[in-house]
Amino acid sequence: QVQLVESGGGLVQAGGSLRLSCAASGRTVSTYVVGWFRQAPGKEREFVAAISWGGTSTRYADSVKGRFTISRVNAKNTVYLQMNSLKPEDTAVYYCAADTVFGTKGSEYDYWGQGTQVTVSS
Repeated sequence: QVQLVESGGGLVQAGGSLRLSCAASGRTVSTYVVGWFRQAPGKEREFVAAISWGGTSTRYADSVKGRFTISRVNAKNTVYLQMNSLKPEDTAVYYCAADTVFGTKGSEYDYWGQGTQVTVSS
């Protein structure tokens, strides 16, 4: 089992920045791929970013490329999502997820956190 806890969400003005954290515990989480997903009210959950277990490979949704950066510090069992130049359309509940597959679909991830709310005001 892997337990994930997100933090760092909040309210920010458009153009601002936030850094989300995903703290992991349980099995050897450093061997897991970690992804970030988000879900806005009335919309389906969508992929945001993912990072390989070693941190050498990353993937991003087109909508966040150049603005968001995913990183991890395995010694701290933590994955980060640095979000810059935030837009109102980034408003959503953000979830981190873990699995052994380096995928972009939510169905490919078995372990999920409870989510953290990000609200970007215009």
